[in-house]
Amino acid sequence: MSRPVPGDIVPFLRYSDPRAAIHWLETALGFESLFVVDDGQGGVAHAELALGTSAIMIGGAKDDVLGMRSPAQAGGVTQGIYLVVPDADAAWARVQAAGAEVVMALYDTPYGSREFTVRDAEGHLWSIGTYRAGSYPG
Repeated sequence: MSRPVPGDIVPFLRYSDPRAAIHWLETALGFESLFVVDDGQGGVAHAELALGTSAIMIGGAKDDVLGMRSPAQAGGVTQGIYLVVPDADAAWARVQAAGAEVVMALYDTPYGSREFTVRDAEGHLWSIGTYRAGSYPG
């Protein structure tokens, strides 16, 4: 099986309260705000946050051609994001201190990862663990 051409994947999410989401992402998951663009009405038009060499983009919820909905609006989660961390136990302590809604508590997988899953305040699903996709030896 040949590997695809290298590239980056940058998830983007929308939040009803993107400023609160930015705070949570920084506090609970260790993201760092790279920049935040105001929408001219006190909201957030666009923000970029980094975690290690990866990044995400977020913005305020709005009706537009993308038709993106929050998990609450959609009636369930339509995606999840997996964060690779060097220390799942430290990440677990951080999200618990930030009051994240626990979906799956910290556990060890049969394929060698230590991980857990939480929801942010608006219902987006975040799985955090030590497994790096594409590294399974099988």
